[in-house]
Amino acid sequence: MAKALTTKGIEALKADPEKRLEISDASCRGLYIVIQPSGSKSWALRYRVANKPAKLTLGRWPSMGLGDARAAAGVVLESIDRGNDPAAMKRAEKAKSVEAPDRDSVGEVIRLFMKRHASRNRRADDVMAMFTREIIGPWGDRPIQSITKRDVLAILDGIVDRGSPVTANRLRAHMNTLFNWAKGRDIIKDNPLDGIRPPAPEKARDRVLTDEEVKLVWGATGEMGYPFGPMIRLLLLTGARLREVAEMPRAEINLTGDVWTLPASRSKNGDEHVVPLSPEAQAIISEIPKIGRGKLLFTTTGETPVSGFTRAKTKLVSLMTEAANRNAAEGDEPVVIPQFTLHDLRRTAATGMAALRFAPHVVEAVLNHKSGTRRGIASVYNRHDHLDEKREALTGWGRYVFELVNGTPTNVISLIAAGCRDV
Repeated sequence: MAKALTTKGIEALKADPEKRLEISDASCRGLYIVIQPSGSKSWALRYRVANKPAKLTLGRWPSMGLGDARAAAGVVLESIDRGNDPAAMKRAEKAKSVEAPDRDSVGEVIRLFMKRHASRNRRADDVMAMFTREIIGPWGDRPIQSITKRDVLAILDGIVDRGSPVTANRLRAHMNTLFNWAKGRDIIKDNPLDGIRPPAPEKARDRVLTDEEVKLVWGATGEMGYPFGPMIRLLLLTGARLREVAEMPRAEINLTGDVWTLPASRSKNGDEHVVPLSPEAQAIISEIPKIGRGKLLFTTTGETPVSGFTRAKTKLVSLMTEAANRNAAEGDEPVVIPQFTLHDLRRTAATGMAALRFAPHVVEAVLNHKSGTRRGIASVYNRHDHLDEKREALTGWGRYVFELVNGTPTNVISLIAAGCRDV
């Protein structure tokens, strides 16, 4: 016969290591305490609804004491008497919380923004990575309506203070787009970035690597090996953008291996770009190992493109510095490599082709630029892609780099001596 439970009696209950025990409370219909083989205890309520048995867990002992358990059971039984099924309601509420988290949190709004709007951006992955790195951490669970101008300025100022002003400018632009989109969907009433200017001034870069630095880059990339060594060499030889090379699938290279066709979906200006490959570039590609199914040129997983460019650049500069100081005369000041970016290799290639006296419109064609002689109405009527001229320019540049690196006599002039600093 069931007895009314007491606190002292519950404390004295022992677990059975072989099975789960259920001890009912005669003072409250359907209430019982469950004792697991591990010794943990919890409260539950058994009842019937629509003539079917059901069970609802109320809480854990001793956090929920005997009196609290009886009170909770009484509330549930009243709900049952009104025709409700508390267990079913609890399951539905749990499912709802899993399927529909707070839709107005910064993290959820960003995810919706990326799905509905930013997915059309060819660099959507980069935008999402920046949001994840910079704002989902500190703001992710906050209602987006709670973000103020001071919050935004604190984030941007912090990025500037850590020495990344250009990143702060880019984040401001992406956040402004995000909040304007949210405003247009009536998620927020005002954009907290209104009136916030780019946090740091920017000027056009004009860094061109010297001949000696090009030689150091080539030597360092040989030490780095796959994947970053050959990737950086191709950046220098083709003048292409970083991700255009880093994310290159083998399928973009023709069967003879002398032409790389960048599809419109991967080019910055949305135009297909045909890149004749110099013999030096072809030699690099021919030696790249196949990882996984061999779909991608530069990968460590076989499925996704290589990443970690900042670390690779740091390693590159470190190796260049070591080599430069090994070659320095005893007693000389330590060699310091002036700051440069991987994008500066593109400018160096363009400047090199200009120094070799290739026409500006040919260099622009190599870079896939819609500027200068190739912009405006001229670009509409002049569909000639300058394939032969591009091949001559890239072949000449590849030969120049090869002769420079290998010490072969060359009759071309130094890039810096040519006075060509930018193209």
